[in-house]
Amino acid sequence: MTPKTKETTVLTSAPPIQNGFSLISNEKLLQLYVTTLKCRMIQERIRILFKQNKLIGHSLVAQNAPWGQEAAVVGVTIDLLPEDTIFPHPGDLIPFFVKDLQLKTLFRALFNPFAPPSSTAAQLKIATDTAMIDKLTSNNKIAVALSSKSTSLGPWQKALRFAGLRNLPMIFLSWNHIPLKTKAHGLPAITVDGNDVVAVYRVACEAIAHARMGSGPTLIECQTDSQNPVDPILNMEKYLIRKGIFSEEFKREQAVSFSKELDAAISFSQAAPCPSRGERATRRRFRPAQPE
Repeated sequence: MTPKTKETTVLTSAPPIQNGFSLISNEKLLQLYVTTLKCRMIQERIRILFKQNKLIGHSLVAQNAPWGQEAAVVGVTIDLLPEDTIFPHPGDLIPFFVKDLQLKTLFRALFNPFAPPSSTAAQLKIATDTAMIDKLTSNNKIAVALSSKSTSLGPWQKALRFAGLRNLPMIFLSWNHIPLKTKAHGLPAITVDGNDVVAVYRVACEAIAHARMGSGPTLIECQTDSQNPVDPILNMEKYLIRKGIFSEEFKREQAVSFSKELDAAISFSQAAPCPSRGERATRRRFRPAQPE
């Protein structure tokens, strides 16, 4: 099955499209860039709200927002189907936004207290159990698990071993601070530049197709240089400039438009009454895991 692609509205200032011979269309490249930019803007708002003491009880969300890791998150999750399942690292709500979680739902959850999240081990157990059901029912769905800086290796090694031995339709995403061993688990590990959303996206497309065909799980290891950090957004801008499809005016239009969406979502969330039963169910569905 061809993965669903989400459409990104390109405003009038976007440069003309010149597809050339790239395997990834310029429309998709702009979608990757705009989504990465939006993820950064969400994280900036979350941190500001936390500093203003408007997100009391959500220190985990504010502290563990994957600043600088947007390229990996966007690259892996942007083409997932609505039926696929994401199991993010602690405090990270960004993958759910990329997977079409509405902004007002995201911020409404932040402005209201929710039940303590489950442990990393429990979250990974649910991920592998979900993937096992996907395999047994041949429903063409996949499960994606993302690591964090504070993740304990034990639960991850156990999950990798379980997924590898049972050939589960899964993708594991880790950063270079998680020294996972995969040879003993019988699954491929692909190393990619964690600051390059295009590179991550190419690898993710292969891993998604690999899982949907019943070929088993893949570990994507994102390498970053902590001594010489590279901003993934600036990195992508340079790439788009070389292709002739980027302008500062385009960036400004996208930023201004999305900033208004953020303002509206935050205002709605602050003024809204307590969430309904259905919204609480949605919140539980998108609940991040707690580090051990």
